[in-house]
Amino acid sequence: MDAIARIQQTFQDSAHTKLQAAGPLAPVIDAAATVLVQQLLNGHKILSCGNGGSAADAQHFSSELLNRFEMERPGLPAIALTTDSSTLTSIANDYRYEDVFAKQVRALGQPGDILLAISTSGRSPSIISAVDAAHERDMRVIALSGRDGGELPNHLNEGDVEIRVPAASTARIQEVHLLTIHCLCEQIDLQIFGQEG
Repeated sequence: MDAIARIQQTFQDSAHTKLQAAGPLAPVIDAAATVLVQQLLNGHKILSCGNGGSAADAQHFSSELLNRFEMERPGLPAIALTTDSSTLTSIANDYRYEDVFAKQVRALGQPGDILLAISTSGRSPSIISAVDAAHERDMRVIALSGRDGGELPNHLNEGDVEIRVPAASTARIQEVHLLTIHCLCEQIDLQIFGQEG
């Protein structure tokens, strides 16, 4: 397969994965958006975390809420736990990497806040620890995962929402995670501010 054909195939694979995921994920995304909207309207905030590409997705989500998505509106309270290199490296150095998000959740999270936890495999120890810490703080969790969900579903409580992408490729899962984040942002805007962008 030449380079052009491979690129075209990658586009087709991405589109196919998204279309296959649309049916099963739409009601789950809607349920997650409802939780997020309810807690934002009740004066709570959203903390987000992930590793690698999922860290970028956590920051992407936070920036869309704090600044704007597609409509002019007031900023919404969201913090990406992936951005403070001094905090991340001090926790990883003094304790263990597994604690880099959990310690922040325990310090910044309040009852009623939401943790958006992103792991393509559902097996990341730092994400699982963050989910457990969120529950200690009486927070709910929106989990973005893929494949079979890994260990993550075993750490979710009633009232949490898992958005599990039915795909095996990490790249395809990440692409659907980004689309999911945009869907969540759009639903938050529409449900809170009630108009099209």
